[in-house]
Amino acid sequence: MPIGSTVLIVDDHDLVATSLALGLRAEGLDARACSPVAATAEDGPGLVLLDLDLGRDAQGHRIDGVTLVAPLRAAGWTVLVLSGTVDRARIGAALAEGAVAAVPKAAPFPRLLVAVRAALAGREAMSDARRQELVDLHARRSADRRSLGARLDRLTPREREVLAHLAAGHRAQAVADTFVVSLATVRSQIRAILTKLEASSQLEAVALYRRAAPPDAGR
Repeated sequence: MPIGSTVLIVDDHDLVATSLALGLRAEGLDARACSPVAATAEDGPGLVLLDLDLGRDAQGHRIDGVTLVAPLRAAGWTVLVLSGTVDRARIGAALAEGAVAAVPKAAPFPRLLVAVRAALAGREAMSDARRQELVDLHARRSADRRSLGARLDRLTPREREVLAHLAAGHRAQAVADTFVVSLATVRSQIRAILTKLEASSQLEAVALYRRAAPPDAGR
């Protein structure tokens, strides 16, 4: 069923949000830019165009748009992801949380307008097959992370610290210097790490560590 004509644009780039709002208003829609906090505090109905990379909060923590989908839905909003991310599993995560569709930021304005009008009218804004493909990709990645997390849980706190240093590009001698231990001790810890992670090399162990990290870690 139709949800009205109100469109909130949640994006950390003011110029992008303002330009998009002007374009949508020229098409007869009640569109305006809105901060993440203000958007979740307002009540729908209406449509939120949600970026997934929303900068950082006052404490310096990254704001992940995926975490805003459920609160926005609970407040009565329909959510359409409009993001520049190329991480399809992350888009799948937003869809799994209840977003109705996703449109790339690089898409031509007419394509976005079609999706916006469809969502506002309560029509399909994304094919079921495409949506399910992305949601399934997210589910597989989540399962993979849980499996990797279970393997990492086998490590002692010190072994996890050593692995973090290796993932940061530090050599074994540098790790030994950091912890004021012998090189032999660090090499023994690395062997234990490889055994517990069922990894055949230090490079593979580092790759597993990075795969288990949250999507935005280090960004």
